[in-house]
Amino acid sequence: MDDTELSSRTQRTRPVTLSSIARALVRRRFIVVLAWIVIVAAFAPLANRLGDRLVASAAGAKGNSITVTELLKDRFESPFAQTALLAITGGPDPRTPEGERVLNSIAKTIGGVPGVSATTSYANARDPYFIGEEGKGTFLIAGLETKTDSEETIIARLREATSRLATELKPEAPGIHLRWTGEAIINRDFRAASEAAASAGELRALPLTLAVLIIVFGSVAAALLPIAAGAMAIPVALGAAMLVGNVWPLAALVVNVITMIGLALSIDYSLLIMDRFREQTALGRSAHEAAWRSAHIAGRTVLTSGLAVAIGFAALLAVPVDELKSVAIGGLLAAVTAVLLGTTLLPAALSLLGTRIELGRLLPKRAKYTVRQGWLKWARFVVARPMIVLLVAGLPLLAVASQATRMHLGLPSGQWLPKSVESTEAVEDLRQMGRARLVDTILVLLQASSGSRIDDAGNRQALAKLAQSLASEPGIEHVTSPLVSDLVLPALVSRDRQYALFQAIPAHNLEYSGLSRLVRELKRAGAANLTGRSGTQILFGGRPSSEVEYEDAVTGSFAKVIGLVLIGTLATLMIVFRSVLIPLKAVLLNLFSVAAGFGALVLVFQDGYGASLLGLSAGTDAVFPIIPVLVFCAVFGVSMDYEVFLVARIAEARGFHLHEGEAVSEGLAHTGRLITGAAAVMIAVFAAFMLGDLLLMKMLGFALAITVFLDATVVRMAIGPALFTLAGRWNWWPGEQHALQSPARIGVIEPNEPRLLT
Repeated sequence: MDDTELSSRTQRTRPVTLSSIARALVRRRFIVVLAWIVIVAAFAPLANRLGDRLVASAAGAKGNSITVTELLKDRFESPFAQTALLAITGGPDPRTPEGERVLNSIAKTIGGVPGVSATTSYANARDPYFIGEEGKGTFLIAGLETKTDSEETIIARLREATSRLATELKPEAPGIHLRWTGEAIINRDFRAASEAAASAGELRALPLTLAVLIIVFGSVAAALLPIAAGAMAIPVALGAAMLVGNVWPLAALVVNVITMIGLALSIDYSLLIMDRFREQTALGRSAHEAAWRSAHIAGRTVLTSGLAVAIGFAALLAVPVDELKSVAIGGLLAAVTAVLLGTTLLPAALSLLGTRIELGRLLPKRAKYTVRQGWLKWARFVVARPMIVLLVAGLPLLAVASQATRMHLGLPSGQWLPKSVESTEAVEDLRQMGRARLVDTILVLLQASSGSRIDDAGNRQALAKLAQSLASEPGIEHVTSPLVSDLVLPALVSRDRQYALFQAIPAHNLEYSGLSRLVRELKRAGAANLTGRSGTQILFGGRPSSEVEYEDAVTGSFAKVIGLVLIGTLATLMIVFRSVLIPLKAVLLNLFSVAAGFGALVLVFQDGYGASLLGLSAGTDAVFPIIPVLVFCAVFGVSMDYEVFLVARIAEARGFHLHEGEAVSEGLAHTGRLITGAAAVMIAVFAAFMLGDLLLMKMLGFALAITVFLDATVVRMAIGPALFTLAGRWNWWPGEQHALQSPARIGVIEPNEPRLLT
């Protein structure tokens, strides 16, 4: 079919349908390709500026910790309302004249940095706590004044200052090391590490994916086209996120989500479109006709899958955590971009390339589009012995899935950032001093009872009681109290005399799980018990409290997220297939796949089996709270892609009036290679991020990769077809006639299209 005939046929088709849109895209293929080049060129500069729009906070759950931070900024005159921590190692002991001289020099230089309100160290406090165990080092606390300058700017100045200091002090202290850490700096380093992990993961993913695609398609040109689509999706989605970031604060994790999901989905959808294109050309159709038919037929599958992914990420908006809302936006932008690329650019590019798609062929080309006999034999085996397949495939997977019940959500033990990051090295320095939990100081704000001031005689007793209660906790090793010798320190009291600040430093050997328990126990104890005075209120802040609130917000919303995803997915599939059993089976299988992925995550990361292969010295003892909800929403939509494609092919076979068992065999035989190939692409992308140094991305990449692997192999290639066979005609209830209508209705085939089954 030439362009003239294609144009005339398009003009005669008055209703705007997916078919007519596909024809128009192919007819205007030069404009479509040029438009996408312009879009990428326009969004790429925006993508490069996204880092400036990302918020430094890694959490963002609404709770007492945010209230404490705001109160410290607005109502306290303390120069240490916001702080950074400088770990000093390798220098002389501050208790010696030489060490005192070095420490005074450091304090004077840091105190003169613009944005630093004050400093405190052993030089002025003379508190033995500032000296590390066995005199291994010391530390300095710098107060940050962020009303005129941002934390980002001040931190950059501090690091520049200590870099100069280290050089100047080398003659006097040749082994000295000055490293910054603290909540603000750790959050900044997390953002920088996330951006670096996204870039490194992308670079690792592209060659791995190219190798997989060459195996799938056999030629370099065919493999490069999906890679190009994925490479275009990332800057477009990141640029769109930049625009969103102007009106809605986005967290650092949005970069990783867009890079990972955008790359995986774009390549996956390109694979579906190109597979149909090669099938159509094998039937003798021209490149132009094959391209629009591919966009029409496989485009519906892409749209359905994209909708399922969008539903999953949209559900994250129900979680009252800014970080997960950022992830939701990133996932939605990645899914929309991938769908648009797959349904517009790919058909246009295929129409332009035509037979040139076979350039650089490295593997032998099959004479015609036929079903691989190996897949057909496997399909017939599954259909002939469905119960055996269910038992052999299902029981081991059920055993793995059962491990998910032991998942412990919380802060993993060990370091989360790469070891080479300065804040991580500083924490290790503090650990050697026996002061590792300085960065996890619990901030306790005591609010006076109504009508009284915090420094009244009655409230002084409450201050003393609270200091005693905190100091008596086994998990707390040091308490800074606003009450010293019956004097209330002005720096630790708000200007309106309504609040007093306590700083409780956890024991240095307390693991993160114990730290979370400590915060929860203090909150449960309540103000009346901790202060011995009714009417007072206590607010908890600092990093430990923030993490506990974050964990509670995520886990408390998980059931709501699951419900929203299940309802949305069921409704979508019921509309597409007009069946009750098929959507229910698809949802249950997806839940099974996700549970198995969670079980594997528990065994490898939490328990540590095989953790050394991933660069971990031991198990993490816990899983980041964000991982389960993020994996569930991402994989639930992604794996639905394979289910839709498989069921669509079975529906096509039913459209030719084949028996249910024969239809399952034909559907599985035709889609087995494609589904496993698409899954291999996904796994390659996710595994590339798993190989990085950032623990969060390592954990997320593994969970996504193993879940997709189990879903695309054991579940879709064995358990799903076996259940389909056992259900028989009930798959298409409430009426088998829908199965016979479904191929043309869902776009699997065109009316009067030649039979593709063998």
